[in-house]
Amino acid sequence: MVSQSSSANADTHIRPVISATGLYTPTDVITNEELVESFNAFVERENAANAGAIEVGETEALQPSSVGFIEKASGIKARHVVDKEAILDPAIMAPRYRERGNDELSLMAEIGVAACREALAMAGRDPEDVDAVLCAASNMQRPYPAMAIEIQQALGTDGFAFDMNVACSSATFGIQTAADYVRAGHARSVLVVSPEITSGHLNWRDRDSHFIFGDVATAVLVERADMAPAEHWDILGTRLKTVFSNNIRNNFGFLNRAHPETVGAADKLFVQEGRKVFKEVVPMVAEMILSEAERLGIDPTSLRRLWLHQANAGMNRLIAQRVLGHEASEDESPTVLDSYGNTSSAGSIIAFHRHRADLAHGDTGLVCSFGAGYSVGAVFLRKVGA
Repeated sequence: MVSQSSSANADTHIRPVISATGLYTPTDVITNEELVESFNAFVERENAANAGAIEVGETEALQPSSVGFIEKASGIKARHVVDKEAILDPAIMAPRYRERGNDELSLMAEIGVAACREALAMAGRDPEDVDAVLCAASNMQRPYPAMAIEIQQALGTDGFAFDMNVACSSATFGIQTAADYVRAGHARSVLVVSPEITSGHLNWRDRDSHFIFGDVATAVLVERADMAPAEHWDILGTRLKTVFSNNIRNNFGFLNRAHPETVGAADKLFVQEGRKVFKEVVPMVAEMILSEAERLGIDPTSLRRLWLHQANAGMNRLIAQRVLGHEASEDESPTVLDSYGNTSSAGSIIAFHRHRADLAHGDTGLVCSFGAGYSVGAVFLRKVGA
């Protein structure tokens, strides 16, 4: 177990703030109806092909999915993906992208750059003002060169860049890392970018999880307060926590070639024990939020808005209730899960990006993400400006 917290020091003029955010949303959308039609066509094909084995009890028939099952289990109604055609083809059921040459911008960098440019434009910042780029995401397109360095080059920023992966908590871990760089004087302005092409590691043929993920990219610009725009968000404090668990796992990696007989096994994609995750993560996240709020002298019931990880509507409902002391309204804990699906580390940032403009000067809120590891990241914020 690792637990780490960080908060702004009121005695120093070097305070980290969030100046802006950016969001890239793919245009392709897969509705639950489309997904179920594709999945059930696959089930019919497989059951027909294995009818003899099913009849004598050598294998079990695959079960169909349904829109009702998906929405009850997750709250998801649709998801964006980079390309939907191959995913919905019952004979493929996986994304298919053209492999790009080494001199072309990679797909992951492309969508990350788009999110970063929106964040820079929102803050009125030029790329040369940025000192660092952290690519914080649940999966990297390649081990090296770092995706962050490719994004840095494409943007035209100076300084340094590196990748970091803490699964669904990557963005909030990245925000604390960026804030610590600002406090220490190692950087004035840091981009935390989370390009999440989660459709690539989802098993679209698994009934229990085929509906979970969607693709997106977010960016968060963390800067010194004295260079931020008039309207920004003070970072009051952050808290990170990890506890090892196998209940969410992906065994894909460079050592798979050492045992080629299992290269295509299901565990080389996303797998989880959903009920165990729900039971173990909800109390851990709620307790961490409450203890950090107490350390910071923040009354949790006074938090104006919770921008929680967008993985499961039921988990968010319980966590928000434990933090606020009552059933949270959509205004207090907004949801983007229904239209974006689970976008891993980007989910809480999408919620923050899309549901913050109406808060008033002095309002406080919380960005919190949680997932595989287990990992939890919490960022307490206060709005400054109109």
